[in-house]
Amino acid sequence: MTSPGRLRSLLFAPAVRPDLLRKMPRTGADAIVIDLEDATPPNAKADGRANLVELAPELVEQIAVYVRVNDDTSEWHEDDLDSVPAGLQGIVVPKIETIAALDALQDRLRKRGLSDLVLIGGIETALGVADARELLAHPVIDAAYFGAEDFIADMGGVRTPGNAEVHYARSHVALAGRLAEKLVIDQIVADFRDDDRCDRECREARALGYGGKLCIHPAQVAIAHAAFTPSQDEVDRARRMLAAYAEATAGGVASIAFEGQMVDEPVAIQARRILTLSEE
Repeated sequence: MTSPGRLRSLLFAPAVRPDLLRKMPRTGADAIVIDLEDATPPNAKADGRANLVELAPELVEQIAVYVRVNDDTSEWHEDDLDSVPAGLQGIVVPKIETIAALDALQDRLRKRGLSDLVLIGGIETALGVADARELLAHPVIDAAYFGAEDFIADMGGVRTPGNAEVHYARSHVALAGRLAEKLVIDQIVADFRDDDRCDRECREARALGYGGKLCIHPAQVAIAHAAFTPSQDEVDRARRMLAAYAEATAGGVASIAFEGQMVDEPVAIQARRILTLSEE
């Protein structure tokens, strides 16, 4: 498995907008995605691939760069893979659904010499969510994201600001990521002007076990970083808690009261995770 590293923010931009792509390294995102899929219209796929080939060499010198190709059922998938230039951090493949398709994808990547790139798979259909545990365990997958918009479109449901309609699917993908020990990245906030919703969703996602957020506007990057990076207060409290807990366990006590909270090993594990995140 190839490690994607820290991806608190994965910022997308259309492959057909070279003006935006050139600005992406200045956003401070952990990584950017040149999008050949949804953000590039069908009549401009070739132009998007040409921009990818032209701009990637200068972008990879400044920031980690991924490309999102079209899914493997589309007429553009093979050409997208053929256009992947050297130096990219990885490839994002949307709408993964079956083990057989992942086996075939693994073979296509190997034949093109792309096996060493990070592979982020999109869990964004009813079938993908239902089989997420098996899909994320596949060796070709290094990380995954949950795509709420496509999932609800596939379900024939209605998207709402409260996210009730995706709560099960969102939680299920987070659980699948934990069992596969792979990073999972949370859904987009389509209204990029709604900073409050973005902040709320990022904090919900971190609470569920997600490691980052799909971003569609540079303004969302700082919000994601603030939510997915433990605050100094969290870090300081975690250190105090672990020191007190270590002293107690050394004396044969398995649980303690600490600043009004009962602390035992599960709570200590959460505190250790805070310290790990703060050091990444």
